[in-house]
Formats: sequence, structure tokens, C-alpha cells
Amino acid sequence: QVQLVESGGGLVQAGGSLRLSCAASVRTFSSSYAWGWFRQAPGKEREVVAAITWSGGSTAYADSVKGRFTISRDTAKNTVYLQMSSLEPEDTAVYYCAARYGHTSSQPGRYNYWGQGTQVTVSS
Repeated sequence: QVQLVESGGGLVQAGGSLRLSCAASVRTFSSSYAWGWFRQAPGKEREVVAAITWSGGSTAYADSVKGRFTISRDTAKNTVYLQMSSLEPEDTAVYYCAARYGHTSSQPGRYNYWGQGTQVTVSS
């Protein structure tokens, strides 16, 4: 059973930065897996923020975070990161990482494994 554990959330002022981490419990992930970062604000649906293939060859971002967020992975540490810069109050949400076998997807329902989430709060 794969377990994903997020960390790095917190409270930050607008314009600040945070780096989220997502560590997987398994020793290795095959290059056939894709990872995604999602977020869910109160009263809103869960939405994709960024996604990456385990090989690192393909990344994708939501329009709202392009140029501000960067997704990356460290295969040696089985960890995926989300570097967030120029944070805005609208980025306030619980952030989740997820993994699925296959290509990246923007649909939460296509991911098989989820972390517990980490809160990000951006104050104005």
C-alpha cells in the first residue's frame, strides 16, 4: 500500500513563498507513474495545481499558478515538491499530493493514491 505524506504548509503573507513536499512510502516508483498537486478551498471543488511524470519529462500547471509555482521530484528520495512563490490570498487552500499509474491528469478521480493534505494560508 502506497502512502503519501505532505509537509511544508503554513501561514505566509501575500508575496511570500512556501515549498511543499510529498514523500512516498514505497521504495521506488516506476517511471510509469505520474504525480499531481491539488488544492481545495472551503466551499470549492478540488482542483489541479500542477502535475509531473515520475520521469520528470512532462509537467503541467493550472493557468492560475503558471509562472509562480514549480513542481519537481527527487527520485532518490521518492519525493515530489511544489515550490510556491508570489503567493496570493486566493492560493489559500488545503493542498494534496496524489499519484496515479499512467500519464498526468487534471482529474482528481483518476488518481489512486492521496496524501492527507497540508494547509496553506496566505494573508493579505
